[in-house]
Amino acid sequence: MPENQTINKNQTLTEEDYLDLFRKSNALLDGHFLLTSGKHSAQYMQCAQVLQYPQRAAVLAEGLASAFRDKEIETVIGPAMGGILVAHEVAKALGVRALFTERENGIMRLRRGFSLSPGEKVLVVEDVITTGGSVREVLTVVQEMEAIPVGVGVLVDRSGGSVDFGLPKRSILQLKIEAYDAQECPLCAQGIPAIKPGSRKI
Repeated sequence: MPENQTINKNQTLTEEDYLDLFRKSNALLDGHFLLTSGKHSAQYMQCAQVLQYPQRAAVLAEGLASAFRDKEIETVIGPAMGGILVAHEVAKALGVRALFTERENGIMRLRRGFSLSPGEKVLVVEDVITTGGSVREVLTVVQEMEAIPVGVGVLVDRSGGSVDFGLPKRSILQLKIEAYDAQECPLCAQGIPAIKPGSRKI
């Protein structure tokens, strides 16, 4: 995809086109990483690297938004931190509002005066999923407020498509990146320190 690619809602981009945006942004990292799920991995997709470029973020968001335009979505919501920019950009593409959840005492909640109304149609988004744990927490928040989750959109599905939320799901990229339980991690066995993405300049 050319550097100055403009958004065309009628244009269909391939997975290779989207992957090219991540490659240009140096978003795929190699090392030893401790994931949010608690699993370990030798690779990590740092979506913040591509989302720092507004034009690229808009292209990715349009890809997600296009799959849900017929769902009459009223609000897009994602978990902090990774889902904040994704929710904002997808909401912008759909012309609706964007919210984000945060953990308070370990529990995912809506804070900052944010709220959902009973019956409100909500799209849940995230940057990367491995097990889908954070998305499930956000879905619980939505359901507890009696709003209606109508779908899940993610930039990168590390499960290769195996995670099922019982809702329509759209991912920009599906990657099967191996993830290990800590006790079975070959990188731990080699004595290589695990880094939690977001720390140590990552």
